[in-house]
Amino acid sequence: MARPRSSGESQAVSSTKPVRNETRRIRGAMDLTPLIPIVAIVAIAAVKIARLRATRPDAPSADVTAQLESLESAVQGLQRELAETQERLDFAERLLSKAREER
Repeated sequence: MARPRSSGESQAVSSTKPVRNETRRIRGAMDLTPLIPIVAIVAIAAVKIARLRATRPDAPSADVTAQLESLESAVQGLQRELAETQERLDFAERLLSKAREER
């Protein structure tokens, strides 16, 4: 059984162990200090992206809009031509398969 310490002994024992609140940690807790630079880099990147989006014009100019419309109409025309070509190819394949069956 341990004997009770006198007030002088408890002070001597406690003075040999330096107790600093900064270094005292809870058991099982992680030290998140290394994450500070990573969080800072992510925050700086987010701010830069926000600034780029803020300076970008919301609506494109009239010239860009006209070019976009002409491109859309050209793509629609190409899609129609492709559909017609596919129909012709299907027709030609059916004719070829009939000719082979008749032989």
